[in-house]
Amino acid sequence: MSQNTAARNITEGVIWKQLLAFFFPILLGTFFQQMYNTVDTIIVGRFVGTQALAAVGASAPIISLINGFFIGLASGATVILAQFCGANDKTGIHKAVHTGMALALALGVVITVIGVGLAPQILRLINTPESCFDEAVLYCRIYFSGAMASMVYNMGAGLLRAMGDSKRPMLFLIVCCMVNIAGDVLLVCGLQMGIAGAGIATVLAQVISALLVLFVLMRLPDEGKLEAKRIGFHGNILVNILKVGVPAGIQLMMFDLSNLTVQSAINSFGDATVAGWAAVVKTDGLTWQISGAFGVSVTTFVGQNFGAQKYDRVRRSVWVCMGLSIAIVGALSVLEFAFRHFLLGIYTTDPAVIAIGAEIIARIVLFNAIFMPIEVFAGAMRGTGYSLLPTLIMCVCVCFFRVFWVLFLVSRFHTIAMLAMAYPLSWILCAIVFFAVYLKGDWLHKRIAALGMAPEVR
Repeated sequence: MSQNTAARNITEGVIWKQLLAFFFPILLGTFFQQMYNTVDTIIVGRFVGTQALAAVGASAPIISLINGFFIGLASGATVILAQFCGANDKTGIHKAVHTGMALALALGVVITVIGVGLAPQILRLINTPESCFDEAVLYCRIYFSGAMASMVYNMGAGLLRAMGDSKRPMLFLIVCCMVNIAGDVLLVCGLQMGIAGAGIATVLAQVISALLVLFVLMRLPDEGKLEAKRIGFHGNILVNILKVGVPAGIQLMMFDLSNLTVQSAINSFGDATVAGWAAVVKTDGLTWQISGAFGVSVTTFVGQNFGAQKYDRVRRSVWVCMGLSIAIVGALSVLEFAFRHFLLGIYTTDPAVIAIGAEIIARIVLFNAIFMPIEVFAGAMRGTGYSLLPTLIMCVCVCFFRVFWVLFLVSRFHTIAMLAMAYPLSWILCAIVFFAVYLKGDWLHKRIAALGMAPEVR
């Protein structure tokens, strides 16, 4: 990669076109990744029952909590590799690829041990209803048995995206989603294996996605090629990955801890509300897939352009990405609100569950676009390797705020309406702080100076 095409495509050209060309494969891939659990939810809800659907819903925060920290930690490799690609640093690219995969393998072992071993204890902590407790434990344990494959895929896909390839990770996920659907139909509907069948189908799909991404990485040319015998930690690269990844991982963990607090409050309302909340999470999933895809896009885009020292392009990409994300998420949220009863009916036929889900959507979804400035500002800062500040802002303004709201207000005013208000209020608070910090404007100069890079010409 004397001047690899992937880096050149992102550091040159019309910004909005480049962002969308990078964004849509990520979005489509994320959509199919989300389909793993969505298909489980639909089939379990319709062919197994409300208690099984509640078990999947109760398991979701546990899965996000454990996976979230380690996936966030691994995301540091994507940022570091993107900067090396932008700077055309061949040695750095080689070391980042092999250090990143070594980290994924190590984290996969840790996640498996934690997820399989501690699932019952964590489910107890969040007051999982007894009626679905055993099924929730079973689903968690089966899911986390595939943690190694999940980490390898996520790391490998992140490395490919950092090098400018967002299309092949998308194609892999499409294939694996089809495998997951076929597995669900066979194991749940055909062999009547219940929630265990849904979990096994998901793990099988994760294994296939990991094998596909490894196959591609091992066939890349030059310094981007993954070689099994060279997988290992390079000390300075690992330190830089951790500087970016640890704050990102803490942020995701804090988000999930706050969501566990919310889930605990949801569980106190009973099975119908737990199932309704699970259906809302799936119904609103596309919105958050779009949000996450824009976050990944701007992080990678900023990372390569920052590495190439194209600072004006870094700044312009933030505002372009924000405008695109607000417009798309805003329009989607209006449609979701308008058709909420129909969409919830995809996941369940229980009228009580649909009614509860519709109330939750009415109080949250129209505010979704407020989160987009948060996603874009945080992603841009991380793209430069500046990960601590956005983590602090989001933890305080979103996570701590929600925990406070649930513990001190929802416990006193025990209604779904009071619980739902925590989401838009936390987004508004966080967006205001990010705008104030970003518009003040010295964060990029400080980052440039801290790394000893060529100063920005203004």
